[in-house]
Amino acid sequence: MTAAETRVLLVAEFDEALHAHSSLRRRALERLGCRVDAFDLLGRGGMLARLRGGSMVERLRSAVVRSRPHVVLVTGASVLGVSAVESLRKDSPAVWANLLPGDPGAAAGPSPVDLATVYDMLFVPDSALATRLRTLGHERTTYLPFACDPSVHRPMQSRDQFRANAVFVGGATAYREAMLGELVEFGLAVWGPGWRRTALRDYCRGETLSMDDYVRAYAGASVAINVHRQSPASSREVGTNQRLFEVAAIGVPQVTGDRGDLAQHFEPGAEVLVYHDALELRALVRDVLESGQEAQPIAEAARRRALRDHTHMHRMRALIDVAVRG
Repeated sequence: MTAAETRVLLVAEFDEALHAHSSLRRRALERLGCRVDAFDLLGRGGMLARLRGGSMVERLRSAVVRSRPHVVLVTGASVLGVSAVESLRKDSPAVWANLLPGDPGAAAGPSPVDLATVYDMLFVPDSALATRLRTLGHERTTYLPFACDPSVHRPMQSRDQFRANAVFVGGATAYREAMLGELVEFGLAVWGPGWRRTALRDYCRGETLSMDDYVRAYAGASVAINVHRQSPASSREVGTNQRLFEVAAIGVPQVTGDRGDLAQHFEPGAEVLVYHDALELRALVRDVLESGQEAQPIAEAARRRALRDHTHMHRMRALIDVAVRG
C-alpha cells in the first residue's frame, strides 16, 4: 500500500497556538496523498453537539467506523487514556499508532511504557527512549524526531515588539530562568507562559503566541536561543526539541543546548551553535551579536538542512511507511 492509498484518522488536539502542529502534520499527510480525517480531542462544536454525540470515546468510535482508516494516528498521551484505546482497538482493524509530540519527561498522562504496551506502534522524539523501550520488549517503537513546515517556518521581516537582539520562546522553568538570566544585558526578549511570575518578568513580551507570532518572534531575533526544559544532567533524555528544527527553517542564527541526538540532524558549529553551560551560552550569544552578519552563513546552512531533511513531510512519510509495512 502506498501513501496515496492510505486512509488516516488523525486524533489530536487542534488549535492555532500550543497545538498548531497538529494541522501541520495533517497538511503533510494530505500532501503525501493520504486521505485524512481529523478528530479533535479538544472537543470543538459546543456543549450541545458533544451531548448529542456522547462521550469522547463514543464519538471517536463513531469516527473510526465512518472513516474506515488504515491507520489511527493519535498524537500525545494526556487526553485519550490507556483503557479507552484498549476498548477502541477491539472493534477496529486499523493500525493504532501514537506519536509523542512533546518532551516525554514533561508529558502528562500515560507513560511511554504504557503507550508502547497499548498501541500497535509508538513513535518517540528521543533515540535513547526508543532504545530503552525496545530493550523492554516493545520492538515496535520508532525514533521519529521533530520537524518544520517551510511554508510556515520561514524568514520574514519582523517589527515593533517582535524585534529583539536575543529571543527565547517557550514556557518558563527554573533551569531556563537561570540560563536566560545570563543574557539580560544583551537585549533579551522572552515569550511564553509563566515568565511574568519569574525574575525575568520585565523581559517578557507576551505569554500566549499563535504559530504566526511565534515565527515573527524568532524571525525578529538577531540570535535565537534554544534552551531545553531541564539541564542535561537532570534528565535521561537525549532528544532534541521542536524549536531546533523550526528556528533552523526560519533562518536565524541559533544557539542551542547540546543533546545526544543533535548531531544526527545538524552539524554543530556549521549549522547551529552549541553550548554546554551558562558561560558558553553567554559567550556564544555575545559573539553572534558582536559579529554582525558573520553568523548568517550558519543560519543559512541550517535552513538548507532543515528543508532538505527535516520537514513534516519527511516525518509523516517515514511514519506511514513504518505503519503500512507493519
